[in-house]
Amino acid sequence: MSQKLILTSIFFTLLPLTVISQNVLEKYVNEGIENNLSLQEKNISLEQSLLALETAKSYFLPAVDFGFTYNLSKGGRSIQLPIGDLLNDVYSTLNDLTSSDRFPLVENVSQQFLPNNFYDARFRITLPVVNPDLHFQKEIREQQVIVSELDLEIYRATLIEDIKTAYYNYCTAFKAIEVLESSAELVQRNLKDNQSLLENGKGLPASVLRAESEVENIRALMIEAENRKLNASYYLNFLINKPLDSEVIYESQDIDQAHLQALLIEDNLDTRPELLQVSTLQQIRETSLLQSKRYWVPRINTFADLGSQEFNFEFSTQNSAYAFFGLNLNFPIFHGGRNQQHIRLSELNLVASNLQKNQLENKLSMDLKMAKNAVISSQAALKSSEKKLTSSEAYLRLVDRGFREGANSLIEFIDARNQYTQASLQQTINTYSLLISQTKLERQLTIDNY
Repeated sequence: MSQKLILTSIFFTLLPLTVISQNVLEKYVNEGIENNLSLQEKNISLEQSLLALETAKSYFLPAVDFGFTYNLSKGGRSIQLPIGDLLNDVYSTLNDLTSSDRFPLVENVSQQFLPNNFYDARFRITLPVVNPDLHFQKEIREQQVIVSELDLEIYRATLIEDIKTAYYNYCTAFKAIEVLESSAELVQRNLKDNQSLLENGKGLPASVLRAESEVENIRALMIEAENRKLNASYYLNFLINKPLDSEVIYESQDIDQAHLQALLIEDNLDTRPELLQVSTLQQIRETSLLQSKRYWVPRINTFADLGSQEFNFEFSTQNSAYAFFGLNLNFPIFHGGRNQQHIRLSELNLVASNLQKNQLENKLSMDLKMAKNAVISSQAALKSSEKKLTSSEAYLRLVDRGFREGANSLIEFIDARNQYTQASLQQTINTYSLLISQTKLERQLTIDNY
């Protein structure tokens, strides 16, 4: 009964740790999604695609521009108008008949072609009437927005995988240090025991030297583990855009076997953003091909000018104000075969896109199978290391007791301790290797589990 109570107590003691560990990992993932610089860059690319779409839509609306022209000129070509020669004789006769000066004489006029002190101010309204390019460009921009959204989703999934892998590597090094510290206590105790035996005349100098060598070996392994832990923390902080020397919180990570088995039977890749992105790029090339084939459609644009033009900055709604309407028609006749070449180029791009899609489907299917095989291998390795750890721990206890009683030699003790240390390290490595394999499998299936 007491044993059941102890197991129950251990279970409820570990349960909060599991929740905390999931919260810690979730916190790091959320920090990465919020702060990662590359992800922010992807968000900017998405905003740029949205702005490009709004720009494409704006070409369907009328455009209004204001223009103003002012001219000062002197010299140049001119035209001579003999107004005086034509009218002065008539005016003189009229003055004689009426006995008045009502018809003054006029000078001949010399009018230059270049206007002097002349202005032209106008509002121009332009509007496309028939232009299929605008419709195709709008459709392409809409598809490019989808591509940017999928690109953001792809990087987000990869970022989650990298953060979880970096954290698991940190946990591996952290646990390895704990194992090595425990082994260090054993070898330090062994060194002291051998030094004591040597001082009392019951030991051998070779035993002391061997014990000192084991102490140095453990110290070297701890330095290596510390460096791995430090490098893992650097990379994790880099991914979440924090100072590299920021503290990383360790929490034990449990393996959800039910979730893992569910992943192993899942084969649906239809929702992979990479496939959706390639399909969208294929649609863009189909749209581009259709646009190339519509080269023969005439482009019709219309415009209207509302303005005023006069000399000496005068303005009159009757004399200077004007309205001007126009229609532009552009129809291709001969372009040296460029249009057919564009069609052929678009067709080749579409064929290449189909090949890329088929290749990607095969690669993703292969990656999924390899990820599942890695999980299965990691599961087998973890199960084997757990059994090995149990047996090596029992063997170490027996040899340690025998060594203290003089029944086992120093070499046997060191061998038992090395076996236990290696088994503990391997069990830690295999545990987090399985978690890393699970993370990679989740990435292949685009599943967030944190």
